[in-house]
Amino acid sequence: MLDVIQMFTLITKWASFVKFSHTIFALPFALAAMAVAARDRRGWPGWRTFGLILAAMVCARTCAMAFNRIVDRKFDALNPRTAGRHLPAGQISLFSAVTLCALAGAGLVAASFLLNPICFCLSPVALGVICFYSLTKRFTDYTHFYLGLALALAPIGAWLAVKGIQVSIMEILQMIVLAGVVVLWLVGFDIIYALQDYEFDRQHGLHSLVVAWGPGNALQAAFLAHLLMCGLLLLFGLLCRFRVAYLVGWMIIVGCLVLEHWIARRRSLHWINVAFFRLNAVVSVVFLAVTVAEVIFQGGFWVR
Repeated sequence: MLDVIQMFTLITKWASFVKFSHTIFALPFALAAMAVAARDRRGWPGWRTFGLILAAMVCARTCAMAFNRIVDRKFDALNPRTAGRHLPAGQISLFSAVTLCALAGAGLVAASFLLNPICFCLSPVALGVICFYSLTKRFTDYTHFYLGLALALAPIGAWLAVKGIQVSIMEILQMIVLAGVVVLWLVGFDIIYALQDYEFDRQHGLHSLVVAWGPGNALQAAFLAHLLMCGLLLLFGLLCRFRVAYLVGWMIIVGCLVLEHWIARRRSLHWINVAFFRLNAVVSVVFLAVTVAEVIFQGGFWVR
């Protein structure tokens, strides 16, 4: 019994280290893209492809998050909000973190190899992009866009995992629009999240739009990003010929984003953290749910 408790504690510690719960942000968009790519099979590409997509997404995010914690460990130690994280607090050794990062990266490459040649060839590029984000706060104010690009690789990768190179012009357009949705969504909520570290980043020479433009102007940029995201999200539904279920989901997502911006402007930084996780989790899960519903029922949701 004691061994089981110790094992559970160990798993919980490592999951907390890479913020495994935050996988809920990227994964639903990847699974939604998978469903649309497998539309001719009612959204199901088979257990093997599904399992490999899931493994690739988890490995990619674990690698990126571990790399982020490694390269930011000195800044984390100085920031009161992050000083309790595993590396600064000595709960996890640097060697263990590097090992996890390397194994997760290898896992992504292995899963991509088993999927198809195009995924395997692009996997090193994906690793470079998702890890490079962690360095961008050191030299550019537009770090949020790099993170958005990294997250947008998830749905593109899932789509290619299902279809390989056999994608039509329309599918390429759908992928680009969906990637744009993810980038703008991420830009908006990452700016809001960065408000928590405004003073620390400004004092330590770290870059973000919040530091460069000030909190008020940065919030306006975040709102504009989410406004454009809602437009692209609606366009994606039109390109996929989705109907009532998707429109209802779209309205729920718009409502969540409006509430998130209201909280960012009217509430404390603690509320911002709550909004960051809960509301954006709702956005991604609702998008997955309505997309899968439309694909499974093949446009059966229609008001006559």
